[in-house]
Amino acid sequence: MKRKLLALTLALGLTASLAACGSTGAGSGSAASGSAGSASGSAPAETVTLKVAASATPHAEILNAVKDVLAQQGIDLQVTEYGDYVVPNTAVEEGSEDANYFQHVPYLDNFNAENGTHLVNAGGVHIEPMGIYAGKTTALADLADGAVVAIPNDATNEGRALLLLEAQGLIKLKDSANLTATPNDIAENPRNLTFKELEAAMIPNTVEEVDLSVINSNYAMEAGFNPVEDALAIEDANSPYVNIIAVKEGNENNPAIRALVEALQSETARDFITTTYGGAVIPAV
Repeated sequence: MKRKLLALTLALGLTASLAACGSTGAGSGSAASGSAGSASGSAPAETVTLKVAASATPHAEILNAVKDVLAQQGIDLQVTEYGDYVVPNTAVEEGSEDANYFQHVPYLDNFNAENGTHLVNAGGVHIEPMGIYAGKTTALADLADGAVVAIPNDATNEGRALLLLEAQGLIKLKDSANLTATPNDIAENPRNLTFKELEAAMIPNTVEEVDLSVINSNYAMEAGFNPVEDALAIEDANSPYVNIIAVKEGNENNPAIRALVEALQSETARDFITTTYGGAVIPAV
């Protein structure tokens, strides 16, 4: 009798154990099925962080205008503002930033050549017409012999500034197709202009110290100038200096980068640029 009771007890225990195992397996199966269903559709994809270095105006402002568009695609756009034209490129080269938005292709090409970096153009966004601004002299027609003109000292923007001065008949270059011209490439200087070569970001701070200043529109706007209203002369919309998204070579087809470029070339971005800057910044596409 005792043996029968023991056998019955063991049998019941085994049955309960098997039932418990079966219950656990079914529960796991349901959870796995639910996870697979979420992954295949209902749950959003994992958020991708995209770090972009930019000049404050207008680049960072334009980037922030499309943050929501990218967020809807699962991209968290993080914008870091820089006040110079060097660190944004080295940051992308070294990988601390995924892309930058502040420069045009001639500057990028020159930077790569001088620094051994491997940055490429992922897409054009806008044009910032360079302008000539009054200082001690308030009109181009009043420019005296020996007047001082401030121009950017980096290779491509310096050449660009000289081309703009040439377009106003103030100088004549040896080669008007030379985008990297310096004052040494001036063939004719009838007013004996003296050129004060400064870092582009510093020129707005010295406007009152010179007769004229040639300033990039982003720095002009940061200083409170309206390029359309305040410039004595300004580049036209045919300028070849389109501002671009730059990335390290090999990353130009990264899906997040492509999404960024598409957002910046979208109607949303074009409308923001047109209404915000009133011609001081012009959409490139």
